[in-house]
Amino acid sequence: MRVIAGEAKGRRLLSVPGHATRPIADRVKESLFNVLGDKVVDALFLDLFAGTGGVGIEALSRGARGAIFVEASWKAVQVIRRNLEATALADRAKVVRQDVFKFIRKQADVQFNIIYIAPPQHKGLWVRTLQALDEEALLAQDGLAIAQIHPKEYEALNLKTLHLVDQRRYGSTLLCFYGSTKPLPHPKGKGFP
Repeated sequence: MRVIAGEAKGRRLLSVPGHATRPIADRVKESLFNVLGDKVVDALFLDLFAGTGGVGIEALSRGARGAIFVEASWKAVQVIRRNLEATALADRAKVVRQDVFKFIRKQADVQFNIIYIAPPQHKGLWVRTLQALDEEALLAQDGLAIAQIHPKEYEALNLKTLHLVDQRRYGSTLLCFYGSTKPLPHPKGKGFP
């Protein structure tokens, strides 16, 4: 696992010991940031269920103005802090050890340009997270919330303010992009089932 581009390009990232986290594959991460393009530059980035912090660190390396990493596991929080130090990106980052849903409820005064959601698989946590974000309006106008899930987990969601705007499938990883824009009339992205 490494930083793919930007000021920390090539830096290796530590993994969280054990099997509790599932780091994003480098090729999926590279594809994600190719899709995001210039949206990352100067963005405020929220990395939920942050694990190793690899996605938020990539965003910082590519020019995000700041990133908040939310993770409940103490081991993962320690790894995120060490990865931020190793990449010299800690000055624009905040690491929060907290339950994701408590964090969302307490952040009504902040809006994020990009929110990345990568919870443990097959527990319905990605659905609960998007529902919570839909209620709390943490996503800035024209922002994106991206859920990283297994393709078999996908289900259509009935949300008030957020709409599915794109999907991309990379093997056993499905990235679902939600925005406050109107939904596509008939999604035709290569990842749509």
